[in-house]
Amino acid sequence: MINASLKIKLMAGVLFGLFIVLVTSSIPAESVSAPEFTIADENGIQISLPRKHNGADIYLFWATWCPYCKALMPHLQSILDEYGEDVRIFALHIKDDEDPRAFLDEMGYDFVLLPDANAVMPLFGVKGTPGLFLVDGKGKIRFNLYEMIFQDNEAYEVLGNRQKAARRAPAWAAEIRRVIDQVLKS
Repeated sequence: MINASLKIKLMAGVLFGLFIVLVTSSIPAESVSAPEFTIADENGIQISLPRKHNGADIYLFWATWCPYCKALMPHLQSILDEYGEDVRIFALHIKDDEDPRAFLDEMGYDFVLLPDANAVMPLFGVKGTPGLFLVDGKGKIRFNLYEMIFQDNEAYEVLGNRQKAARRAPAWAAEIRRVIDQVLKS
């Protein structure tokens, strides 16, 4: 029979192992170069990405109807507010007929709007929303939201998409902040 102290130590070890897997799963083993592309912003001005600079850029592939995007975007705005000019958020609007500028204005988001980004999706392997990539100033992808792994339980599986999104977004934002801090220190 295993005593309570040993059970606690075993459980702590298992939880620590899961934590390490979770954290390291969102860091590419080898940073890959972000695809280069040129796209028009909302004013028709061509922007070439990735940019070469001393900060970090976040590419958010999103749609106005996406509950996960809606849950994540306030966190991204707080990142933008916190890091200022060191971070720029590019909102790549995809698969949506609604007015993205009206949505961003209504919510008070200061993202760079790229309103017609469907053609960029295949470059990053984006198949759905949200797609999020953090690209450092050297053009390397340092974070890919699709690589974050979560172990869902039965209680989570019965939730609706808005509820799931509300639970995921804070963890995503924390990991994004952690990677931004790494990028800015390097």
